[in-house]
Amino acid sequence: MDLTPSAHADTFARDHLPPHDQWPTLEFTTDALRQPDRLNAATELIDVPTAAFGPDRPALRTPAGEVWTYGELRRRANQVAQVLVEDFGLVTGNRVLLRSPNNPWAVACWLGVLKAGGIVVTTMAALRERELSPIADKARPRFALVDHRHVADVRAVRAEGASRLTVLAFGAGDDADLVARCATKSGEFTNVATAADDVALFCPTSGSTGVPKLTVHFHRDLLSVDAAFGRTILNLRPTDVVSCTAPIAFTFGLGMLVVFPLRAGACALLTEAVTPVELAGLVVAHDVTVLATAPTAYRQIIRGDRLGELRRLRLAVSAGEHIPPSLWEQVRDEIGLKIVDGIGATELLHIFISAAGDDIKPGATGRPLPGYRATVLGPDDREVPAGVAGRLAVIGPTGCRYLDDARQSGYAVDGWNVTGDTFVRDEDGYFHYRARTDNMIVSSGYNIGGPEVEEVLDTHPDVVEAAVVARPDSERGAVVCAFVVLRAGVTGDDAVRAALQTYVKQQLAPYKYPRDIRFCDSLPRNASGKLQHYVLRRIVTAEQAARPAATQ
Repeated sequence: MDLTPSAHADTFARDHLPPHDQWPTLEFTTDALRQPDRLNAATELIDVPTAAFGPDRPALRTPAGEVWTYGELRRRANQVAQVLVEDFGLVTGNRVLLRSPNNPWAVACWLGVLKAGGIVVTTMAALRERELSPIADKARPRFALVDHRHVADVRAVRAEGASRLTVLAFGAGDDADLVARCATKSGEFTNVATAADDVALFCPTSGSTGVPKLTVHFHRDLLSVDAAFGRTILNLRPTDVVSCTAPIAFTFGLGMLVVFPLRAGACALLTEAVTPVELAGLVVAHDVTVLATAPTAYRQIIRGDRLGELRRLRLAVSAGEHIPPSLWEQVRDEIGLKIVDGIGATELLHIFISAAGDDIKPGATGRPLPGYRATVLGPDDREVPAGVAGRLAVIGPTGCRYLDDARQSGYAVDGWNVTGDTFVRDEDGYFHYRARTDNMIVSSGYNIGGPEVEEVLDTHPDVVEAAVVARPDSERGAVVCAFVVLRAGVTGDDAVRAALQTYVKQQLAPYKYPRDIRFCDSLPRNASGKLQHYVLRRIVTAEQAARPAATQ
C-alpha cells in the first residue's frame, strides 16, 4: 500500500518505518473504516465533538472535583499547540515525549501535539531513567511535556545524551510552567492538515515479553479502533461517565479515556492512582456508568466486599489479562453484570476480538470485531481447523509497524499479525484463550497453559495472586513452577505447598499441578500492571544453568 504525501517536514518517522514487504495486510472493509486522505485525529476527537455536543458539556473530571468542559479542553489543547509552535519552533513530524499520570493537562498535551502535527511518544509515569533512555534513544524526541512530579528522570535522560531535548513541565505553578505559558495564548489554532497515514503516535510495548519495542500508529488508526470497538462494543452515550485504571500512555487506557469518550461526547473520570476498593467507591461517588480495569481489580473488589457498588454500571470491561471464567461468572451471578472481555495488542492499538451483552459466550474471549478477521495458525504457519490450538493471527485496519526494529518480521507473518497468544477457535467462530505462546508449558509431552493453573491457584483462599512459568527439567522437559503470594498471616511452608498442589490436582488434570511452588512477597509487574512472566522465567532458567549436571 502506497503512502499518501506527508505533511511532516521532519521525515524521521516515515524514514524508519519497516519495509513495506514486512508490513501486515491492512484492510478497510466497512464504510466507517474508510477515511479521507487528509485527516488530523485531534480534529475528530475534540473540535468536531465540541461543535456537535456543545462547548459546555463535561469532557474530563477528576476525583478531586475538577471538571473540564469540551470547550475548555479544546482551548487548552490549542494553547499547548501554540506554545510548541510559536515559542519553541516545533516542526511537523517532531517527536514529543509525554510523561504524566492520568490528568486533564496530560490529555490537553496529547491533543495539542497532534493538532500541531507532532508525534506523541507516550510513556508511563512509573518508568524510570533506565527504562526511558532506550525509548528516547530510538524515538529521538525533540520535546518532552512532563508532569512536574515526574520530571527528574526525563531531565536525567537529557543529561545522558538527549541534549537537544527541550523539557516543559506542567503543574508546578511557576512562570516557566507550561500551564503559565498556555495562559498567555489565545487558544485559537489551525490544526495541521496531516495525512491520514501520517504517524501520530509512537507507543512502547509493555515489555511483558522482554525489551520494549516502539509501535507506530497513524492518525486514521485512532478512528479505526473507535469504529471497531468504541462504536460496536461500548456504544458510549453522551450521558456516560467512563473510568479506566490503565494510564493513557497504555493504548488500552488511551482508547477508554480519550478516544472513545470524546468521539461520543461522553465524560472521562481521570484517576492517577487508586486501589480497587477506592475505585468501587468512585463508581458510586461520580456516577460512573462504564468501568474498565484488570481482572485482579475485580477480584480484589469482591474480596473487599464492594462488588455491590458496581451494580450501577451499565458496562464493565476487563483488559490486560485473560479474565478467569470463575470470576466472570461470580460477577454475573451476584450483580447481573456481564463483563466484556477482549484481546488487543499495542501493535494493533486496541482490542480486535470481543463480545458484549447477549453475544458473550462465557469462557470465550469473543469474535473478531467489524473490520477484523482472525484465525489460528499451526507450527507451519498454516491455518488449523476449529478445536485445534495454535497461534492467534489477525488482519484488520490496524497492524504492526515497529520503528526500526528487526523483530518486525517475527510479528507480521504472511500478512497476518501473529500476536504471541495461543487460542482455539470453536465451530461458532468464537476464540478461546489458552496461554501466551511463550507461556505454554510442555511437560512430558503434555501442553499445559500457565494461566489455567494460575486461575485455580488464584481461587484458593490463602492465595493473593500467583504466576506460573515453565522450569526446565531434564526428565520431563519442563515442569510447572508457580510463584505464589500468600495472604497475610499464612506462612509458606511444606504443608501449605502440599495443600496447594492437592488443590490444583482436585480441579485440573493431575499432570497440570505445580511440582515447584515458591512463595514470594510480590510478583514482578511492568508500569501498566502486567505480570512479567519473563522475569520469573529468567530466575528459574538461571538457577537451572547454575546447577551441576548431575543434580539436574
